[in-house]
Amino acid sequence: MADWSGAGKFFILLGAVFVALGLMLSLLGKWPGGLSWFGRLPGDILFKRDHVTVYVPVVTSLMVSIVLSLLIYFFSRR
Repeated sequence: MADWSGAGKFFILLGAVFVALGLMLSLLGKWPGGLSWFGRLPGDILFKRDHVTVYVPVVTSLMVSIVLSLLIYFFSRR
């Protein structure tokens, strides 16, 4: 039989991270000016025409990528 305790610990940790992230987003959403800037950074592209709206979050995507890359880098070092 395979030992699944490592996978179980991983999913418990992943669940705890999601709970913490959910609490943080809930609290920031109620705080005035909490995350209103997220998704509206300078460099994000927004086109509005008569019946069409195109939104390309270039800078927001770069910021998320950099933060996630740094988190993975720091947590993967042993």
